[in-house]
Amino acid sequence: MKSTPSRHDTPPLIMGILNVTPDSFSDGGRYSDTAAAVQHALAMIDEGADIIDIGGESTRPGSRAVPDPEQERRVIPVIQRLRECVSRSTQLSIDTTSARVAEAALDAGADWINDTSAGRDDPAMLALAADRSVPIVLMHRQGMPEAMQQNPCYADVVAEVRGFLSARIEAALAAGVAQNKILTDPGIGFGKTLEHNLALMAGLGEFVRFGPPVLLGASRKRVLSTVCREPDLTALMPATCATTTIGVLAGVRVFRVHDVAGNRQAADVAWAVRRAE
Repeated sequence: MKSTPSRHDTPPLIMGILNVTPDSFSDGGRYSDTAAAVQHALAMIDEGADIIDIGGESTRPGSRAVPDPEQERRVIPVIQRLRECVSRSTQLSIDTTSARVAEAALDAGADWINDTSAGRDDPAMLALAADRSVPIVLMHRQGMPEAMQQNPCYADVVAEVRGFLSARIEAALAAGVAQNKILTDPGIGFGKTLEHNLALMAGLGEFVRFGPPVLLGASRKRVLSTVCREPDLTALMPATCATTTIGVLAGVRVFRVHDVAGNRQAADVAWAVRRAE
């Protein structure tokens, strides 16, 4: 049976990002071919990825929804090929807000659901996670991707995101999702300004303390580009490693990243320090 990572007895997990899309914000089009996608996933596994998160729809700011059949055309062959050639110890995650796509992915061999809408875009998603008894990541997002960066506003971003996630946890439990199958994600970059994103990363410990295991997805995000004054998003691996270190020390359990090797090292060192405390 698949379950979410425990908080204290094992090192944090690295989730490698596999965007099978033409328009993702930093690697769109690089892995839209099945063979290229599978090769990249295998390379990430060799570098230390515990989970591969496969998505067929970009959720970058300004992106538009991709129809379910097109998402399935992109991701299902990749999941099938990976499930045939990698150990079950490597988990496969489907990154989608569509229950139909998630169900097809689970049938093809996926193990997790990563839903950037926390089950709001498709009311069938939480019931599917419950029925299939798989881990589901519930992420905070203010607005829809197409317009979420148009003047996002919060009175207290940490409190409001925490309240949203608490409500979505309750919705998942009410739908029958087991408590040990739920993870939360504060949604760095999803309807937040620079200041909001920094406040959320500074407040990661609050999310860790209040509920289920936390996933952090800060890899190559615009907040890092702005802080580092680096317009080339592919050059932000060191900055991403810094967020991974901060997250491990705060108790975050899963890190969704593009650059696996460096973040695996950062997580391992930070974990060793945390254990020494």
